[in-house]
Amino acid sequence: MLKYARATVLVCAAALFAPSAALAGQTIKIGFPIPLTGEIPKVGESTKFAAELFKEETNAKGGLDVGGKKYPLEFIFEDNESRPETAVNVTLKLIDRDDVLAIIGPQSSRQAVPVGAVANDNETPMITPWSTNPDATRDRPWVFRAAFLDPFQAPVAADFASKQFNAKKAAVLFEISNDYSKGLADNFKDAWEERHGKGAVVSFESHGPKDQDFSAQLTKMIAARPDFIFLPQNYSFAALIVPQARDLGYKGYFMGSDAWGSAELMKLCGDACKGQFFSTHYAAAGATGKTKEFIDKYNKKYGYVPDDVAALTWDAVALIADAIQKASKLEDDTRKMRKLIRDNLASVKNFKGITGDMRFDAQGDPVKCAVIVAIDDQGQFTFKESVCPK
Repeated sequence: MLKYARATVLVCAAALFAPSAALAGQTIKIGFPIPLTGEIPKVGESTKFAAELFKEETNAKGGLDVGGKKYPLEFIFEDNESRPETAVNVTLKLIDRDDVLAIIGPQSSRQAVPVGAVANDNETPMITPWSTNPDATRDRPWVFRAAFLDPFQAPVAADFASKQFNAKKAAVLFEISNDYSKGLADNFKDAWEERHGKGAVVSFESHGPKDQDFSAQLTKMIAARPDFIFLPQNYSFAALIVPQARDLGYKGYFMGSDAWGSAELMKLCGDACKGQFFSTHYAAAGATGKTKEFIDKYNKKYGYVPDDVAALTWDAVALIADAIQKASKLEDDTRKMRKLIRDNLASVKNFKGITGDMRFDAQGDPVKCAVIVAIDDQGQFTFKESVCPK
């Protein structure tokens, strides 16, 4: 963390003497440190596609209207390679060299947690659309998110699995070095044992970030005879684990988490994932209103139905755009403009997004509902039920 702090000091010092570039050429610059390569490139693709669609629509109308004057949006995409260190470095570049007004991303908690520290230290507003680990925003007044938190998602998954599978015993397999996967696994274990008693998680196994063969962990899990297996995993791992479990003879259910929601899941997993469930942020099948409008536009342009990453990115961009417009004018001083954006985000009371209505709490986390999705026989993500905060 020391190297991040040292770099942050250098960025702040440089910013004191650098001229403002965020409004150069009368454009509104937003930075996106996203995973265009690495283990989850489809997440980066969905992010970029949704953002570009928003930008194209806005710029086709002359730009974003701020105080009666229109300014084109300019988005700068940097590849974080699905790595925390790279995510930090490209974010520093976006803040310092590119002088962006705000950061959208990273998506994965593994990158969003350290990048949140950088954005907060450099007083640059940041929204992570997809990260659900509390540490990304905790005690960071400049950092917000568009997704619900793991401490909310875990009880949602536990309650649904208890009811849907009539389950008493659960098994869990997670990635040990991933903040998202491990944090959600721990939260789920606590939630499950609160409902069903200590020891009700009969197998709690982990794997490394490069593993491809999960037969050792799955053999132990299946031997424990769970009523279902909970997989708080990125879609790329879920698509490997589920078929391998079937090959080992497991015939029970899987319960997944929001990171299953990629458009790539069914392409990689195939029939093995049909009939399973996961908690997520929106369901594309059966959507109505402006959510359906977004889905139709995205599908027409890119040739596939947008996943939750794309939908959450659209909401994150819309939130930043709204915060800029509420400033009434664009300040020449980048730091002053960033502060206005941050303050306007913090004051959101009822934002109507395509992933649902939301407001921010004191930590910059949205108060919003979760959705349970069922994967049907055609491989579509269909709405099962909605669960809202009490």
